[in-house]
Amino acid sequence: MGGDPLEELGLTPALRSRLKKLHLHHPFAVLLHTPLRYEDETRVTPIASLQPGQPACVEARVVHTEVTQRPRKMLKVLVRDESAALVLRFLHFYGGQIQALQPDTMLRLFGEVRPGLLGAEMVHPRYRILQAHSPLPQTLTPIYTTTAGLSQERLRYCIQRALQHADLEELLPLEMRQVLQLPGLEESLRMIHQPSDHGAVQALLERTHRSWKRLKFDEILAQQISMLLHRERRQKLKAPPLPGSAQQRQTFLQRLPFALTQAQQRVVEEIDADLVKPFPMQRLLQGDVGSGKTMVAALACLQAISSGYQAALMAPTEILCDQLFRQIDARLQPLGISSVWLTGQLSRKERESALARIHSGLAQLVVGTHALLQDTVVFKALGLVVIDEQQRFGVEQRLLLRQRSEQSNLITPHQLMMSATPIPRTLSMSYFADLDLSVLDGLPPGRQPIITKLVDDRRRQQVIERVRATCLQGGQAYWVCPLIEESEVLQLQTAVATFEYLSGTFPDLQVGLVHGRMNTQQKADCMMRFAAGQLQLLVATTVIEVGVDVPAATIMVIEHAERMGLAQLHQLRGRIGRGQQQGVCLLLYHHPLSSLARARLKVIFENQDGFEVARQDLLLRGPGEYLGIRQSGEGLLRFGDPERDEALLRDAALWAKRWVACAPHEAQRHALRWLSSEQELLSA
Repeated sequence: MGGDPLEELGLTPALRSRLKKLHLHHPFAVLLHTPLRYEDETRVTPIASLQPGQPACVEARVVHTEVTQRPRKMLKVLVRDESAALVLRFLHFYGGQIQALQPDTMLRLFGEVRPGLLGAEMVHPRYRILQAHSPLPQTLTPIYTTTAGLSQERLRYCIQRALQHADLEELLPLEMRQVLQLPGLEESLRMIHQPSDHGAVQALLERTHRSWKRLKFDEILAQQISMLLHRERRQKLKAPPLPGSAQQRQTFLQRLPFALTQAQQRVVEEIDADLVKPFPMQRLLQGDVGSGKTMVAALACLQAISSGYQAALMAPTEILCDQLFRQIDARLQPLGISSVWLTGQLSRKERESALARIHSGLAQLVVGTHALLQDTVVFKALGLVVIDEQQRFGVEQRLLLRQRSEQSNLITPHQLMMSATPIPRTLSMSYFADLDLSVLDGLPPGRQPIITKLVDDRRRQQVIERVRATCLQGGQAYWVCPLIEESEVLQLQTAVATFEYLSGTFPDLQVGLVHGRMNTQQKADCMMRFAAGQLQLLVATTVIEVGVDVPAATIMVIEHAERMGLAQLHQLRGRIGRGQQQGVCLLLYHHPLSSLARARLKVIFENQDGFEVARQDLLLRGPGEYLGIRQSGEGLLRFGDPERDEALLRDAALWAKRWVACAPHEAQRHALRWLSSEQELLSA
């Protein structure tokens, strides 16, 4: 059938081209283009019984047709049935319509009636001229999202062709369908596209009908199968077993000024068990801000390095990269371990030196930003990749770092991904089901909960006085602004303007400024001065959102908190209260507040637990926006919702394991039907 799967539907090239504009590239995708709503043309309503604002079908005879010039040019058609008259108005029309809508012509109309100057009227109704035998439709009329040049009628024709010619073979085992009480696939699709049951319309629109249950389950099942195949494929790859050195581990732990929490010890054991296996670890470590992920990462790196391999740690920002490098290098250097850091801000000479040390293996730990992904970065023997704030990197970027070793054709490095944005349980079961999950669910001893207060911007002066008092008493504070410089579009408080104002207002305090447009050295110098206590107040943009650890900082002011997302607010709040003193986060908001902004501020005010904040964030935004990017091989669910369809998700996870175990070929066929390609199905 050539290279175009849509050819089997017998559609013209023009129709196929327009379907592709809707991203419908194969027959099954056409069937998954589901209706926005339905219109009922199966029943005729007398004109006298029409209700304003309610769409209805009418059959009437044309009485009079004219083109009026005032108040504007329009085509006006008077029609009548046995009960009453109705005026049709067409503000946009063509000559052929005038000829077609002549007196005594019988019409079938569909539209919303409204009161007019001359009685009931419809504006731009859909109509057709009735012939001698024009039976009413037997099913409701679906209305779809479409594109220019593809009318509703032509799109319905394409979907009808797909229902006739697409491969709708029943793939699900009979036992599965019987236990879960699922209707057939073809039956479900016909009900969704051509419902004949008026009583089912509301359930179809709300996607609670049993036909929708079938589609949601099939989709979630395909995703779960894909995840299982990812895992199986990964376990066939070779990775270096990394037993590590017990003596170096013991020395590392003895030098720490604190003991690991029980949660840290448990997670370290989980990672240890993975690293000694001959296939690559793929573990996601999630923990709330301040839960101690950095020390866990340092121990994993030590295990790889003491096994004779290199470790790479990638972070999304230079500030976080610098902080991680300083913290981990300070712990590993006394053990004789050599580290380098690699960012885009290094001089040419510094960069060449770092690349040479990485290639030769002299650099045992490499900490860097996206610069680690460049072709010039080649490791001698990369055994472990740690990716901090993993949600900020695309899947392709994470794959690239694995391939930076000279041995990449022989071995695949282990991978540890970390996130301080907790992932709700239902998302872990769906989008991250192919990963092993570790959770740091405890905070270091002595940490106190952070006090969060919502403050109207009109009380700004009180906030300024509180910050000044805290700093004069020996504390330190952050003042976070959303923009660097003034914007004509968003008149938000800016970091530069705020720095200038607060510097003048607090002549007795040392005030610093850090933002993303400063070079690496400027940012590092400013952060070092703040960490050393030389600066009492740091004005910053959200570049300090992750990784910044200054225990003496106890107060944070966040400008325009109503403009920020929940994850960002929670991350920022986690920068304070990291010592023994209680932190206070003041969220400055401006009126008017949208309903969504009110909801976000209420959640962050009422909840300290990052997992609950994440769950509420998921409910407010939905999984697609929550995850930020479409994960390759982890396609966002189109119909299913992990939170609302948790029961289906659990069933799908259970049946996917059974099906893959007993009939992997059939299970893969099902997954391929729902995923666009085998590459998407198998990319890890």
